[in-house]
Amino acid sequence: MSARLSAFPQSIHMSDANAQSVENRIAGLVRRLLVEHSIDRVVAPEEDLRLAGLSSLDMVSLVLAVEEEFELMVPEGNIMPSNFRSVASISRLVETLRKS
Repeated sequence: MSARLSAFPQSIHMSDANAQSVENRIAGLVRRLLVEHSIDRVVAPEEDLRLAGLSSLDMVSLVLAVEEEFELMVPEGNIMPSNFRSVASISRLVETLRKS
């Protein structure tokens, strides 16, 4: 497997003001995965990540990277395509998990 994605050292407290920061951090994780496949492009927040070039295995790596990045565990019941379809859907999931 490729080099491990590491978390940023800062943590984020959720509010409307830093929801964009969460989305930016997730976008960074996605960009790293795309670069590993020599895909150099920006992904729109609502763009389908599979259509952008991520494989099923990449999606597993993305789940793990999100858990590490935000120091949380995604419950098995939340690991579904709809929650990891786009940067925006992952952001919504992270916000929900951090509130609970």
